[in-house]
Amino acid sequence: MIRLLLVDDHDAFRQPMAFMLSQESGFSVVGQADSLAEARRHLNGVDVALVDLDLPDGDGVDLIRDLRAANPHGSALVLTASGSRADQARAVEGGVSGVLHKSSPVVEIIDAVRRVSVGEPLFEPGEVIELLRSAARRREEDWGAKAALSRLTQRERQVLEALGEGLSDKQIGDCLNVSTETVRTHMVNILAKLGVDSRLQALVFAVRHGAITIT
Repeated sequence: MIRLLLVDDHDAFRQPMAFMLSQESGFSVVGQADSLAEARRHLNGVDVALVDLDLPDGDGVDLIRDLRAANPHGSALVLTASGSRADQARAVEGGVSGVLHKSSPVVEIIDAVRRVSVGEPLFEPGEVIELLRSAARRREEDWGAKAALSRLTQRERQVLEALGEGLSDKQIGDCLNVSTETVRTHMVNILAKLGVDSRLQALVFAVRHGAITIT
């Protein structure tokens, strides 16, 4: 009997999937959860966890380490609505045995569960290597971005945040009690430090790497 845990915060997806899997011979759905916190209470004795990546309290990949700690022979299969190669790379690096899109046919998901339950990965070795390389490149990019952002002065960060609020140079200057020319000088410095060519690119860079939030 393959003991399954389904972790997804969308009831409309998780509950029908749990029902269909429970009807399959040799499958037993031993738990359902809509968050990491709840899932962690159901890990003991789980053979295969079917996990979404985007959960209300964190990243589904974080659950994989906990699953392995609770059951060294347990496997994780990601079911996600994301088609991002970066998300696949992150999941593989985290130790998942496979990644399937939520729109995959149920028979394909059932087959994947059976395969990972006996230790068979869904990825070809060459694909795993490429995904791991992709994850490594993403880490290097993140490190480089953090290094670039760390070079900004407090005033430059304030200018960037004000730019994210849609303020003009004059409005930014009024808020910070500096001249418009000083604001423009700060913007030139920001572009140079971030290695981008325009204010829009600077905003995208800052938002993508969590330096500012646009509401």
